[in-house]
Amino acid sequence: MRAGALGFVAGLAALLAAPATAQLSDAEEVMVESVESGFEDDVALLERITLINSGSHNHAGVKAVADVLAPEFAALGFEVEWIDQSANGRAGHLFARHEGAPGTTKMLLIGHLDTVFEPDSPFTGFVRDGDSATGPGVVDDKGGIVVILAALRAMKEAGTLEGANILVALTGDEEDAGEPLEAARRDLVEAGKWADVALGYEGLSQLDGKDAGVIARRSSGSWTLTTSARSGHSSGIFSEHAGYGAIYEMARILDAFRRELPEENLTYNVGFMAGGTPAELGEDGLSATTGGKTNIIPSHAVARGDLRALTPAQNEATAERMRTIVADHLPGAEAEIVIEFRYPPMAPTAGNAALLDRLNAINADLGREAMQPYPPSRRGAADISFVAPHVDGLAGMGPAGSGSHAEGETIDLRSIVRQAQRSAILMSRLAQDASAK
Repeated sequence: MRAGALGFVAGLAALLAAPATAQLSDAEEVMVESVESGFEDDVALLERITLINSGSHNHAGVKAVADVLAPEFAALGFEVEWIDQSANGRAGHLFARHEGAPGTTKMLLIGHLDTVFEPDSPFTGFVRDGDSATGPGVVDDKGGIVVILAALRAMKEAGTLEGANILVALTGDEEDAGEPLEAARRDLVEAGKWADVALGYEGLSQLDGKDAGVIARRSSGSWTLTTSARSGHSSGIFSEHAGYGAIYEMARILDAFRRELPEENLTYNVGFMAGGTPAELGEDGLSATTGGKTNIIPSHAVARGDLRALTPAQNEATAERMRTIVADHLPGAEAEIVIEFRYPPMAPTAGNAALLDRLNAINADLGREAMQPYPPSRRGAADISFVAPHVDGLAGMGPAGSGSHAEGETIDLRSIVRQAQRSAILMSRLAQDASAK
């Protein structure tokens, strides 16, 4: 009797400690199984597109990846369009549209065809080791594209894709956007204005080994600072007639940035600098040349850096404070700063948080842990930021992995399964809601 009672108590304790019982519909059960059964085919597709170099400046390679993917979307009933971007110095974008039931949620799925690895990169190939694989772009973002397709196929098999209004936007220049930026992102922004929900399929974020949800990402901008001063013999430095020179003016400004600007979710790195007589910024904006002598007061200095903020207001306020610091010149010196906002922030909103709540309801039904919000200071900018002012969104819907943008980039292949399952169920449930637009 005692042994039986102890066994009952142990069994009850184990039951209480287990995840909540799944509450999936029959169609959702089909989706879960469909993604699982399609795993090896998804890995094969990932290998196929990874073996095609699609560096942002390899226009033929970007188009070749699009040519592989277009039939995959067409087979699911999507209308596929190639949007040429040669006028903006890039290959183009692949958009795929699926028209569902009128008046229901319009969903925008965002990924990208290009990688940071250009044809001259020594990092090539696709090497699988069990449930991981290494190759250029396997996480960022070819794995994300595979997650999208796996989710859509599961919806098709379960019968939930038919009523879903979905636009898949795969840009061809996410890693190095074309110019002018407004033209390069015009189609994506218009898609954001159309949509009720945006899902970004770059890599899954994790906290202490646990999947996390991304409801905010910081902006990405740049600044260029130039200083100038009267040159002359170094024996006159600091004097009323000679002043402080261009390098001390540069040092004053950068140190004031360090001391006066810090606040939560804000960074402003100095990428490189040069000072002397003269000092000049390279035409590519990524280098500088200088010369000089120890006994000459330097006439010029230049520095470039980035600026990352969580909201447009934080961007603007920081830029104004930077301009104020720059304007407070040392004697005999002048300075100018040019600030460019490129990728806007994906600010945290109540709508984004509500989407994560929807996703966590699915996690509960799947018997998985809730996904906590990921700190936005640890995520870079992405294409979903361009639509963030117009639509609620979730980012980080792609696969997990490590080493993005570096040789040895590696994907956790099994994360494709759980991300595609989450996506398929989320989109199917959203498709039943009324559109807000």
